[in-house]
Amino acid sequence: MDYVPHFQREIEAFEAAIRRAAGAGDALPVPSCPDWTVSDLVLHLGGVHRFVAAIVENGLMAPPDVTDVTLFALPDDRTGWPTPESAPSRGPVPPGLVDWFADGARALAALFGSVAGDRTVWTWSQERTVAFWVRMQTIEAALHRWDAEGVTGAAQPVAAELARDAVSQTFEVMAPARRAWKQAPPGAGERFGFRATDVEGAWTVSVTGDDVRLTAEAGPCDVELAGTASDLMLYLWNRIPADHLEAKGDQAVLDRYFTLVPPV
Repeated sequence: MDYVPHFQREIEAFEAAIRRAAGAGDALPVPSCPDWTVSDLVLHLGGVHRFVAAIVENGLMAPPDVTDVTLFALPDDRTGWPTPESAPSRGPVPPGLVDWFADGARALAALFGSVAGDRTVWTWSQERTVAFWVRMQTIEAALHRWDAEGVTGAAQPVAAELARDAVSQTFEVMAPARRAWKQAPPGAGERFGFRATDVEGAWTVSVTGDDVRLTAEAGPCDVELAGTASDLMLYLWNRIPADHLEAKGDQAVLDRYFTLVPPV
């Protein structure tokens, strides 16, 4: 899949959503991220983009020093800007904050379109390539675009092709990482099924001890969730509850999912 056009569309939609929200006066809360307002969400995603851009552009083999503020190309005038330690940030969304995000997002999109995906760089995953960052940041952009649109209205679903890939990426990359980061308890062989209803896609996932095993097809499971690819992705990122999906099987196993794969 060519992620770059998806990334471009998602960052443009995110910018449009946050500009709408910024026009509402004081920074509005983000319903799907209860610890953040719009300002905090913009600062987060803009900071991530600058961090990743430094890695990709410079071919870094270690993470950049986040205490070096020059990494983030911050403007001189940051009056009213949020800080991570002060979230949720109140007060109007500073206009310069949105412009700063937009500049960084466009620069990262240009890098993604010009740097070879197989270039070796540092990542927090076992896959050490630029392609890892392109995939990860496209999914994150779609997720936070959905968050941003939900501030002032109904969020549009994630494109089915991208959402389907995001479901796979959850179990290929995110679930093992989340379990390690959050020191999740060992699995007891629980088997979860996920089935897309709008595109071709089925996944069977088992958690045994610390092992997360994915089979990209339907199979025997303790509980199955079915819904659009977008809704499956949003559920797995803890954005919508399971009752937005069709569930069949053992409710107790379903209730254990986010214990085994903690949200981040």
